[in-house]
Amino acid sequence: MAGEAQERRENKLPNFLLSVRLKYVKLGYHYLISNAMYLLLLPVLVIASAHLSTLTIQDCVQLWNQLQFNLVTVTLGSSLMVFLATLYFMSRPRKIYLVDFACYKPDSELICTRETFVEKSNNIGCFSEDNLAFQKKIIERSGLGQKTYFPEALLREPPNPCMAEARKEAEAVMFGAIDKLLAKTGVKAKDIGILVVNCSLFNPTPSLSAMIVNHYKLRGNILSYNLGGMGCSAGLISIDLAKQLLQVNPNSYALVVSMENITLNWYFGNDRSMLVSNCLFRMGGAAILLSNRSSDRRRSKYQLIHTVRTHKGADDKCYECVFQREDENRKIGVSLSKDLMAVAGEALKTNITTLGPLVLPMSEQLLFFTTLVARKVFHMKIKPYIPDFKLAFEHFCIHAGGRAVLDELEKNLELSEWHMEPSRMTLYRFGNTSSSSLWYELAYTEAKGRIKKGDRTWQIAFGSGFKCNSAVWKALRSINPAKEKINPWMDEIGEFPVQVPKLAPVVSSSSS
Repeated sequence: MAGEAQERRENKLPNFLLSVRLKYVKLGYHYLISNAMYLLLLPVLVIASAHLSTLTIQDCVQLWNQLQFNLVTVTLGSSLMVFLATLYFMSRPRKIYLVDFACYKPDSELICTRETFVEKSNNIGCFSEDNLAFQKKIIERSGLGQKTYFPEALLREPPNPCMAEARKEAEAVMFGAIDKLLAKTGVKAKDIGILVVNCSLFNPTPSLSAMIVNHYKLRGNILSYNLGGMGCSAGLISIDLAKQLLQVNPNSYALVVSMENITLNWYFGNDRSMLVSNCLFRMGGAAILLSNRSSDRRRSKYQLIHTVRTHKGADDKCYECVFQREDENRKIGVSLSKDLMAVAGEALKTNITTLGPLVLPMSEQLLFFTTLVARKVFHMKIKPYIPDFKLAFEHFCIHAGGRAVLDELEKNLELSEWHMEPSRMTLYRFGNTSSSSLWYELAYTEAKGRIKKGDRTWQIAFGSGFKCNSAVWKALRSINPAKEKINPWMDEIGEFPVQVPKLAPVVSSSSS
């Protein structure tokens, strides 16, 4: 019996799941499908080359003589080819370059620790005991660190939320980021022909874009736009708008400024759906310089490859899941629905369905299509195939809206901790800075020396409405961190990444 058992073990096939790493099998399949065209063309080229090598000088002379007798045909054919080539190069979209960008880093006096946040909330005296405990619970699980920033007006006791202080915060953020950007690029303010500013909740008159025009004395024929009420994904809407404007305005620079303003938009009521925003949003902003000048390619960091915008506002549930309104005591705040994560998931699904065919290799598209046909046509009970976006992108900048959002996207897109690191560290270090968070994340990736020439970066953000927007960038050169002096991370990048605990207890001053 022992001998028979031994013989069965010897004749049994090995476990291929253990002997072969499936990820390498998948990688081999990916390269095979992606390079299938080249593999098929190679034999044709070899045969053609072999045939051409048999031609003699006499054959070439005979061919030339035939062309001389068909001069009219050759001339017409050449003219047509030149015309079509000219038409193609004149009609194709202009290439859009990201020359550089800069993120605002507030002064250390504006640092708001978790303990400071809880203490300020308690000292205001407008929150119930239950809601103070609720905010403390949120902040302990938020993923925010001890060095996020609050505007000066809200750090005072008592707070002083007024129009003058809100303008002061806006000027500090916008001008701080723009000053750094102009210093990095050497571009003069007078050279900027397009200006797009986005801030969802603070929309004064004159507008934020007018404040920039006035401060930097921009030229009178500047194309100026101010986007309001479009949520945390408005930064990518601004990029898309600037791209459209650059397509029809040759030889131009476009300045995009993304920010949020907290001073007038902190909620002083007791509706819990509005208190979450208080705990997550922090002070920050970014300025981005785009160009359509071919001469700027050599000094630019990135080229804009794709922008994809998804709007689910036609659905009432999506439209109402992030809503600014008054509570029962007429206190204004932004209410977050319990359906937010489900709505974000649906918007993401629509967005990546559009983006996928533009960026995914043929191997992934083939697997996705095969699975879809098997499920929809043949009604096979198999899981829907989730494309591997890691084959399309080297870097991911996911809006740091909160820990729950990042956890969900990490799981659904099957990303690693390394891919999520820029988003998690940005949430930890700067908090949710709304539409500008994507740029703090890209700045983190640069500071870590991860950007290499040819790398592709996917920026993805969610916003009220409900919207999900994407932008795809291709690195035109490798980024040397040693040369990135104006970067909000550079003076402390050695401290990151840090381990972010699931629960970071807030120790009150009384208990300490």
